[in-house]
Amino acid sequence: MGDISKHFNRAEFACKDGCGFDTVDAELLAKLEEIREHFDQPVIINSACRCHDHNAVIGGTENSQHLIGRAADIVVKNTPVEVVREFAEQIGIGGMGEYDTFVHID
Repeated sequence: MGDISKHFNRAEFACKDGCGFDTVDAELLAKLEEIREHFDQPVIINSACRCHDHNAVIGGTENSQHLIGRAADIVVKNTPVEVVREFAEQIGIGGMGEYDTFVHID
């Protein structure tokens, strides 16, 4: 059980540089739960919240949705990224990118 939703803990969304930024948009969290329930597999959050400093260090865009807790780069265990992207489109996730090893949603 998660501490902010059925399957997710706030710590999974925290900025990787340890600054403490871990605010998650409620709509993003709801979509992640929908993905988790659909595939019945764990959703691994590679990157979610980013402070401006960390975003700059990793080469993120200046207007990244990660900066406001509205984006996550995810992997669904045992599920190809293209299948995750297709389902994300079906459930109305507007901002999305498919990469070799993860799917970006915002």
